[in-house]
Amino acid sequence: MTGETNHDLRGDYSRIRPDYTVDQEWERYTPEQHELWKRLFLRQQSLVARYACDEFIGTMDTLGYLEGIPRFDAINEKLAAATRWKLVAVPGLVPDLVFFEHLANRRFPVTVWIREPHEFDYIVEPDIFHDFFGHVPMLFNPVFADYMQAYGRGGLKAHALGAIEMLSRLYWYTVEFGLIDTPAGLKSYGAGILSSGGEISYCIDSPDPNRIGFDLLRIMQTRYKIDTYQETYFVIRDFDELFEATEPDFTPYYDMLRGREPYAPSAVLATDRVYHRGLSPVRVA
Repeated sequence: MTGETNHDLRGDYSRIRPDYTVDQEWERYTPEQHELWKRLFLRQQSLVARYACDEFIGTMDTLGYLEGIPRFDAINEKLAAATRWKLVAVPGLVPDLVFFEHLANRRFPVTVWIREPHEFDYIVEPDIFHDFFGHVPMLFNPVFADYMQAYGRGGLKAHALGAIEMLSRLYWYTVEFGLIDTPAGLKSYGAGILSSGGEISYCIDSPDPNRIGFDLLRIMQTRYKIDTYQETYFVIRDFDELFEATEPDFTPYYDMLRGREPYAPSAVLATDRVYHRGLSPVRVA
């Protein structure tokens, strides 16, 4: 996951290559770290069965996550055959341009460190469990995999146009915290939700947040929460809708939105396609 942060970065950046990749060094994980991974996995496994989309569950069950921290090379063999993607090990958060460059070339950066036991429920930065459990299964879906590459290419252009903030909102509300409408009801495909012990049920069961139909320009103009559960979740009809939204050139969109005051995370607009109106949203005419 990309991100610029004000706190000291976790991870060892002393041995990074020019593209910020490192060796996973799987053999250095301790038995205690593998056991922590298993505890995290077992908690989420019981939750995703109810709250995750079928695409996520179907792939997760084939990846051997219960065995311990996965090996990048073993997963890469399966991933390359499925969607031509590759996982690359990184020490932690990487600069925007580096992140976009990897995505544009069908490489997904995965953090190598794992949280401490006292961080079981919350971490400030994404660790290997968030990245591997939350993100990797969706990369096996061909349409979603193409969306991620398109996002990376779009990120390179957005960086040149000074529009990273607008594009980052799209990533946040889809890749990290997206919901999908299915015949079985609303389900999650967002990694931030799927790797969370609490938000995975909150985003679907709680009456508090808004659940609003996907709207590209609306999302790019909406702030998000980084330190609490989301006040609004955006719902796609299917993954084709997500991919098709990234096909056009975003340059006119950036020009249109630049200078406009962003909407509050809890805002509900008169033009929104509302699945559920939260208990205390800010309503905008």
